[in-house]
Amino acid sequence: MCPSRGVLEHVTSRWGVLVLAALLERSYRFSELRRTIGGVSEKMLAQTLRTLERDGFVHRDAKPVIPPRVDYSLTPLGTEAAEQVWALARWTERQVDTVQAAREAYDEART
Repeated sequence: MCPSRGVLEHVTSRWGVLVLAALLERSYRFSELRRTIGGVSEKMLAQTLRTLERDGFVHRDAKPVIPPRVDYSLTPLGTEAAEQVWALARWTERQVDTVQAAREAYDEART
């Protein structure tokens, strides 16, 4: 398996895209990020953040205070990836009607 395929899977995964998009706006604490994204379980968000941190896209800043405070932000590499993924997401939103029409035409031709 090509190494770039694994990176692409992390960046374009369902939650990876949403995490990168949210962090493109600003840094977040874990619970803030979970509320912002919506629909993601705590376990899945933690796993996604660890994966993106390991790949060098996300920076985890744990502050030694009580209660514990951890902030997540994008690294320069993460910002670049987020901008690319977010551009694709915006393009996809603009093309939904065209894709839906193509699907309907395809389905109609098959019946």
